Amino acid sequence: MSEKDILILAIESSCDETAAAVVKNGREVLSNVISSQIELHKLYGGVVPEIASRKHIEKINQVITEALETAGVSLDDLDAIAVTYGPGLVGALLVGVAEAKAISYAKKLPLVGVHHIEGHISANYIENKDLEPPFLCLVVSGGHTHLVKVQDYGVYEILGRTRDDAAGEACDKVARALGLGYPGGPKIDRLSAQGNADAIHFPKAKIADSPFDFSFSGLKSAVLNYLNGCRMKGEPVMEADVAASFQKAVVDVLVEHAVLAAKETGMNKLAIAGGVASNGTLRRRMEQACAENGIAFYHPSPIFCTDNAAMIGAAAYYEFKKGVRHGLDLNAVPNLKLGER
Repeated sequence: MSEKDILILAIESSCDETAAAVVKNGREVLSNVISSQIELHKLYGGVVPEIASRKHIEKINQVITEALETAGVSLDDLDAIAVTYGPGLVGALLVGVAEAKAISYAKKLPLVGVHHIEGHISANYIENKDLEPPFLCLVVSGGHTHLVKVQDYGVYEILGRTRDDAAGEACDKVARALGLGYPGGPKIDRLSAQGNADAIHFPKAKIADSPFDFSFSGLKSAVLNYLNGCRMKGEPVMEADVAASFQKAVVDVLVEHAVLAAKETGMNKLAIAGGVASNGTLRRRMEQACAENGIAFYHPSPIFCTDNAAMIGAAAYYEFKKGVRHGLDLNAVPNLKLGER
């Protein structure tokens, strides 16, 4: 390893994945360990914050040890510790923040707090070595739907956001109504492959004064009303058609808004990020729309779309290079806004 290489141990615990990774120079992942709690939360139909926090405490030392061993490094080889400090579930975030601060203090290592959405955006740097700002990024996950202009590393302008439900949240609620269980997004995607996306017309919300903003609450309600109507009339529900038609309405809006924003801002590079970015239909439609409009399309592999620590390490590298350091008073900020420090 040359002198200029920077090794960062990154920790992510904002929701229901306990993750640790060792990242070299922001783009080379030496290890990426994720302990998922999905099987546990399936029993309850969604994430239970208290259970998530307790599971993080049980798992965090294990995933860090495994990440260091897989990367073939020790704490003494590191240049910095990075951790997600918001947004997310406060109890879950606190576990990661406390762990990162303890290592930082014990080993006298610089501490870099990272914004969770900034991590998702930075996941695109890991496999797309040629991708550099400025570019446009659509962040779609269970908790967030953002259209972001990435002006420089760590410099963002939010062009659009959801006014109500995030896309992933709407997927989870519709999946629950269809009896598919949790997590909803992947199950809706799989079931949609068997259905007719044009079978049912569901509404696509447009917000007059904010063409880049999103709204999925009305769509979710329309699906629930359709299902209730079928049940009240004793009509059969073609679940695959409902899933496909709902997914089409979500994907249409995401693609239309992202491409419109790229054209209006003169951006010729568009990336997607977040858990929903692993949706096969969204990826295909976005790739097609970008090709038709002369826009270069970037996306992370599915493993880097869901919550992981490698993306936090990628984001932290550019913050570290800019001289960003956090003290031992770093705290979890559950409603942290993108661009806040």
